[in-house]
Amino acid sequence: MIAEKQLNELVERLRSAAGSNLESVILFGSAVAGDYHPEFSNLNIFCVVRDASLPALQALAPAAKWWNEQRQPPPLVMTRGEIERSTDVFTIELLDMQQHHRVLFGDDAIQGLMIPPKLHAIQVEYELREKLVLLRQHFLLAAGDESRTWDVLLRSVSSFATLFRHGLIVLGHPAPASKREAVNGLAQQLRFDASGFLDVLNVREKKTNRKTLNLSTVCAQYITAVEHITDAVDKMLDSNSPASR
Repeated sequence: MIAEKQLNELVERLRSAAGSNLESVILFGSAVAGDYHPEFSNLNIFCVVRDASLPALQALAPAAKWWNEQRQPPPLVMTRGEIERSTDVFTIELLDMQQHHRVLFGDDAIQGLMIPPKLHAIQVEYELREKLVLLRQHFLLAAGDESRTWDVLLRSVSSFATLFRHGLIVLGHPAPASKREAVNGLAQQLRFDASGFLDVLNVREKKTNRKTLNLSTVCAQYITAVEHITDAVDKMLDSNSPASR
């Protein structure tokens, strides 16, 4: 359940701290997409301010620290100009915010942004490749330790599911909100075995006892799926490049 009382108090603290400098307070992420899990999800807050200088940030610090005491990450803080100039580098983040956000205070600074599709596709491939390399690193360190390996899987699955949703967008398909639908949707389009990811989601949502699963099989299916999707996005980008025409 979303903590509405906490959100309301945060907005009041931010408004009191920032005064006229605060343009918008926006809730984004799983709490808006309907895929919120209290054990793993955060209440993500985006603050749009007129001035993001150090003195302005220091004024917001007490509210941010209070929010952190509620076991939530500190708000993201940007000016409207910074947001508009970031559509070429924060394509995944801003597109996600556009699709799933809720204005808690002020104007909607997200909805009208134009996200370049080509740059979005490039960022999706970059994020997939980076997270694949990091996943391999974590598997190396967790080898032989079942608890640590499950921790790697459970903590990475949300980020990968987000990238799978964006993989669907890159491939020209509608992007569902839920993690499970994104995994199943991309598996259907690219014809890969999604069972490893679905097993991890089931464990995460307490639908399956992880002791009933073969961890080595789950890991193999999990990492193979990421490799398959990364290659598919790369090939799609290559086929759309001027050199391939």
